[in-house]
This record gives sequence, C-alpha cells and structure tokens, in this order.
Amino acid sequence: MPTRKQRRRHQKARRHEYEYVYLDEEGNEVPVEQSELRAERNGQRDSKPGKSGAGGRGAAGRGGGSGRKVEPPSWRRSARRALLFGPILVVAMMLLNRGQPLAQQIFPAVFLIAFFIPFSYFTDSLAYRMLQKRLARRETSKTR
Repeated sequence: MPTRKQRRRHQKARRHEYEYVYLDEEGNEVPVEQSELRAERNGQRDSKPGKSGAGGRGAAGRGGGSGRKVEPPSWRRSARRALLFGPILVVAMMLLNRGQPLAQQIFPAVFLIAFFIPFSYFTDSLAYRMLQKRLARRETSKTR
C-alpha cells in the first residue's frame, strides 16, 4: 500500500502539466503564487516551496530541524577537541620520525596542534553562522 506521499508523487508524475505546489500545515496541496515563482526564476531562490517533491519538509527532513543542536563556537570545545586529537598526532609523529631525537619527534605535533585549535574554532564559527543564516531564511520564508 503506497503512502500518501508516494500517491501524491505518482499523481503529480501522471499530470501532463507540472504545477508548482507546496503542502500547508494540514497536508493540503496549495498552488504557489506567481510572484513567488517569478522571484525564484530571477535568481532570488531563498527556498523552494513549490517543488512538492520535498513534501513540505524543508531542512527538517534532511535532519536540520529536530536533529543535533549546533551550539555557538567556543575555545574550550576547540581545546578539548585538540586534547583528543593531540595524542594521536604525537604517536603518529613518533612513529614517522623514529630515528630522530625525542624533542624532534614531538615538536612538529605540538606545532600542528597549536594551529589546529584556532582552525577548529574558525570551522565551528563558519558552520554556526551558516546554520543561523539558513534558519533565518527559513523563518522569513514561513512568514510570507
């Protein structure tokens, strides 16, 4: 027995003319207004409400809504990550530089960890900003 979503997809595939629709809160298909379609065609694609293949899920269907919570970046979390990654890097450097004195085996690992901490913080801040922009875009598209 096909699900409601599968039936909708099948019905849409059998139509000759594709029309842009989205699902409202009650699960009804609602046609997209012409002004929204024009904005999409002009390159102002904030969201894609009319494809109906997404089933009205948005990013929640991809794990963005009810999934893991992304916290703001912190230096403490970056340092903790480096503490987990550091010993692995030290052991790898010791294995790769076996013929060298101990100081020359460990120094490159410490140097790389010193770069890893700010790089990790920067990566976290980029991911957090991207998420905030995506959530803001989703909120503005819902209010329309």
